[in-house]
Amino acid sequence: MNPLNICPSTLQRGYNTYSPLAQKILFDGQAVSHIFSEPSPDSDAKETAEAIKNIGRISLSGVQAKFSVIVSNKTLRYSRENEQGTFILKPRPTGYQIINRDFCAANEHVSMQIASQVFGIETAANGLCFFENGSPAYITRRFDVHEKGKYKQEDFAALLGYSKDNAGPNYKYAKASYEECAEIIHQYVKAALIDIRRFFRLILFNFITLNDDAHLKNFSLIERNGEFRLAPAYDLINTSLQLREPRIFALDNGLFKEGMNFSDIRTIGRADFEEFGKRIGLPEKVIKQEIDLFATEQPKAKELLDNSFLSPELQKEYWQSLDYRRKMLKF
Repeated sequence: MNPLNICPSTLQRGYNTYSPLAQKILFDGQAVSHIFSEPSPDSDAKETAEAIKNIGRISLSGVQAKFSVIVSNKTLRYSRENEQGTFILKPRPTGYQIINRDFCAANEHVSMQIASQVFGIETAANGLCFFENGSPAYITRRFDVHEKGKYKQEDFAALLGYSKDNAGPNYKYAKASYEECAEIIHQYVKAALIDIRRFFRLILFNFITLNDDAHLKNFSLIERNGEFRLAPAYDLINTSLQLREPRIFALDNGLFKEGMNFSDIRTIGRADFEEFGKRIGLPEKVIKQEIDLFATEQPKAKELLDNSFLSPELQKEYWQSLDYRRKMLKF
């Protein structure tokens, strides 16, 4: 593969592997190689066959294949049977419905970095790694795993009582609104208003970055010290770069219980998010601060996109779409 000059986690220039900051966040300070130590899932190698056999043991949502990974001898490798993986690896997807497949990993990576570095959203630690042939894969550190086991975590589909059995194959999308998701936070989280603000910020982020796959299983509560809180953000991606028919919101009803009119996207704007913020219990001052943050141009987001591993064409497309959605929040 070509030599790096950008950290494949923080996207800082001047690094030919993970920067010290990335090593701290991802690997507790270990100097781990950005080259994945075992073959790509596309190969016929023995290690790949074992990893594929273990795919079903990772209880995460989504159609993209995810592999359990650990750090061993300062390198990343597939976890073996009875090993608790501490990372999730997402290689190049194979689904026919996905376009620009070579850049899925880069898309999710830069989206997560923009969320964290630009908008202060708590995210799962993440980065890219590379197979020997130069193909990138997205890696994210599991925040539900600790030295003695796993934290209790429940996604919003489960908390709302929806499953494929009782709500059909599209239960993640068709059975709720973001307003009802906020009610879950009020119901289960002791410091609810703190997490309601975090949730509001995440919904705004998904809107301006065109993430229309923020479904019920992509939000969850996690138990820490005997109390539930909103889990760090995960699975953030600009789906307009990957899907042939992107939507506006993942949930069919959008922001509100009664649904929304999606016939003309230009009718969706600041007033909708102001109303959403009021309904979920945020003070007007906070609502204004949050919407203003996303309506303001953020040069750091452009810098991260320019440093990202997206193609120049997709970098430009991402920025133009983000800038368009940002301006929609002004009116």
